[in-house]
Amino acid sequence: MDALSHVLSLLNVESAAPSRFEVGGPWALRFPGGYRHAKFGVVLSGSCWISPQGAEAAHLRQGDCWMVTSGEPYVMSSDLETRAVEAVPVFLAAESRDCVRYGDADVDTVLFGGALTFDDGNARLLLDVLPPLVHVPASSDQAEVLHMAMRLLNQETAAPALGSAFMTERIVHMVFVQALRTYATTMAADSGSPGGWLSALFDPQIGGALRLMHEDAGRKWTVDGLATSVGMSRSTFAEKFKTAVGSTPLDYLMRWRMHAAGRELRETDRTVHAVAGNWGYGSESSFSNAFKRVMGASPRAYRSRDASRSSVSGSPYHS
Repeated sequence: MDALSHVLSLLNVESAAPSRFEVGGPWALRFPGGYRHAKFGVVLSGSCWISPQGAEAAHLRQGDCWMVTSGEPYVMSSDLETRAVEAVPVFLAAESRDCVRYGDADVDTVLFGGALTFDDGNARLLLDVLPPLVHVPASSDQAEVLHMAMRLLNQETAAPALGSAFMTERIVHMVFVQALRTYATTMAADSGSPGGWLSALFDPQIGGALRLMHEDAGRKWTVDGLATSVGMSRSTFAEKFKTAVGSTPLDYLMRWRMHAAGRELRETDRTVHAVAGNWGYGSESSFSNAFKRVMGASPRAYRSRDASRSSVSGSPYHS
């Protein structure tokens, strides 16, 4: 399994209360902050603007997709001049949450969006390497998969059929992963843009080292061993890894081990000693110290903590 798939498997990605939004004429809606992890959307037809608080506004065109990850309020609008009204009352008054209509009767823009929720203990693995607004234009390289997914999404939401809810959720996951791929590829091509481990996956050497660490995280890796495995000197590898990923190789490895160990603690009844051994620690105390430093609780406290997640109102147009 590749490194991105490993991370996504820990995130337990779910989409919540997705909805289709059909709008016409001048409009502007302000959506509240405080959402749990991320909001996403795609432009099925027409165009609009998204203006997250604390980030530059982006013009969205047909085929574009976006994610907001900061938890801050944002405005979606037909233009940057129309005065925004609060979105929540508009959506509460809608006849259907599956398809909300607003503005003029003549629809000129159709959007689809929802919330993306992740496992709380592992959400920062992804959110920390994403900007407040991720905008993936339809013209991006590798966007063909997105185009195909959006055509399916438009079909399923315009005329829902048997199984549409299940189908739509799977398409949303496809759009999410492909948007991450496209964003990471763009960041990797721009050497001046920090993309963390996500964009580093596309570097042949650093990505190779990340793959090795994810495939065999319990191995007693050293910086020398990783450098040799990807054909680099120790010093060059260490410097390049730190620049690309934002942490040293062994610090990254420790953090990945702790997140993976956290899932094992919650999903199995293995002893802390056994879990420690699975992730390269011969000493339970050293494992416990590292775990608490990364995860904020001791292994036993983490295991016993209530893992249930609160329900979230998922549409990007709801609170």
